Amino acid sequence: MRKPITVGQFKPLHRPLPVVAIGLLMLCLIVACKPADETVIPSAEPVVPGDRAVLLVHNALIYTVDPGNTVLMDGAMALDADGRIVSLGDSEPMLRLYENADKVDLQGHIVVPGLIDAHGHLYGLAVTYTQANLVGAGSKAEVINRLRDFAADLPDGEWLLGRGWDQNDWPEQVFPNRQDLDTEFPDRPVWLERIDGHAAWGNSKALAEADRDFSGDWQVEGGLIHRDEQGQPTGIFIDRAIDLVQAVIPEASPEVVSAALDVATQTLASLGLTGVHDPGVSRQVIDLYRQKLAEGKFPLRVYAMADGDNEALDWLCENGPVRDSGGQLYMRSVKLYADGALGSRGAALLQDYSDDPGNRGLLFLSDEKLDQQVRRVLSCGLQVGIHAIGDAANRQVLDVYERVIADFPDNPGRHRIEHAQVLHADDIGRFSSLGVIAAMQPIHATSDMYWAVDRLEEQRSAGAYAWRSLLDRGATLSFGSDFPVEEVNPMLGIYAAVTRQDLKGWPEGGWLPQERMTRDETLRAFTIDAAYAGFMEADIGSLEPGKLADFIVLDRDIMEVPVEDIPQTRVLQTWLGGQLVFEADQ
Repeated sequence: MRKPITVGQFKPLHRPLPVVAIGLLMLCLIVACKPADETVIPSAEPVVPGDRAVLLVHNALIYTVDPGNTVLMDGAMALDADGRIVSLGDSEPMLRLYENADKVDLQGHIVVPGLIDAHGHLYGLAVTYTQANLVGAGSKAEVINRLRDFAADLPDGEWLLGRGWDQNDWPEQVFPNRQDLDTEFPDRPVWLERIDGHAAWGNSKALAEADRDFSGDWQVEGGLIHRDEQGQPTGIFIDRAIDLVQAVIPEASPEVVSAALDVATQTLASLGLTGVHDPGVSRQVIDLYRQKLAEGKFPLRVYAMADGDNEALDWLCENGPVRDSGGQLYMRSVKLYADGALGSRGAALLQDYSDDPGNRGLLFLSDEKLDQQVRRVLSCGLQVGIHAIGDAANRQVLDVYERVIADFPDNPGRHRIEHAQVLHADDIGRFSSLGVIAAMQPIHATSDMYWAVDRLEEQRSAGAYAWRSLLDRGATLSFGSDFPVEEVNPMLGIYAAVTRQDLKGWPEGGWLPQERMTRDETLRAFTIDAAYAGFMEADIGSLEPGKLADFIVLDRDIMEVPVEDIPQTRVLQTWLGGQLVFEADQ
């Protein structure tokens, strides 16, 4: 018998383990003879124990998230050479059943299925590592200081790019202007994305590079150029107006982006994410992901959603959905847009913003144009996911789905609304009746709660971030973070979902506490229900025989510890398809 391997000793496997033989009769005899208080959950293709056994992970408290929510207090999992789960059960009988297997002793630690972020921008996260980080800057002065430090290493005249500013965090909660940047950076173009990615702040040099007259009173559909009383641009661009300047910004070198992507994927693995749904991906990004897969530098699964009615959609319509042979890259969905974001007042509302009378935000497209885009996606046999924040945008999307989906009886279903952030009470039940998945981000609620009531007033806030209301009406929820808009760490999202409080425990009892989720519901939304939203539930999302062995090992029991301890949870190991892809320093 091989010596057991303990946490800290195990390294990634480089050679496949022996293939497990099939033996229905022998397993039936073994299971029938085991003590009554021992649990073994056999595979659909039962196996013969002995020398030909598989890797055995044992001595762990395992939350399977299977249909019965089975919890193995002293559990074990047997894995085959293809990285799939052969069987699960109590450690003692499993150790007897697979006595000759390679073993990993998890020393009583907690195991849950690999977490899936159902809305996170992987490529976008990588790009932020190449730019100035403005997240958390508490004032314009702090933004300028960070930019000055970052620009010190840039060649003369090169664009200074950054992301993460948020005027809601500043003493004076108003948009900045280009003059704030011109004083410090008169000779270099500066372009800074707001934290939500739905507003940008540029200096005069950046606007000049776009070679366009931004003065006057004209606007683009689905966008807004902020202007002063003389009709001159202030430097703030909202939603589709951002593209007017963004289009002339030079792209980072492939070498820089490639290195940044490696950092991003390792970051996700270190935080327990084995999967991400990446909304708004171009053909070029898919090619980069494929390159990383070929190099063996892609320690997660990506469910990619094409970037609207563009080249990636053309390609999918011509070639059909993508699924790589290793099961790490899927693409059968398209992300469209209905509106902007609440923080930059671009979310489309049914009534005026309470703190900006006369402004109801921005619908990106007319009903007719959105209808046309949805029809095209469905005609190609693809899933639709539409970004909608405000109650007007969510209603527009639900109305389009109700009109269009029935015209395509062979459509794949499981269509989504990305964010579903502010809902009118009359629309909450429509998600279930239409079979629409609410792809939501719990951490948005605890980030926005300080100012969301100012935008919406008390009455409309009741339909904001309404997870419990949706769940109770039968909707499927898939949870994510929307990184890099928010932090990547999924433990922060789990904490937000079950408390609706910030990390200091404010407000007492939680903001709109009637919308809180249980821990079981939240774990499902980050695992099996997220897998369902990406048509991947047959392979991942729970720990069951026949599924891929995507799981993480935690330093504490997130289902039982005091809620205030959840954000401090450390991931000790991350496994993808039976391979160790991350191990924390001991």
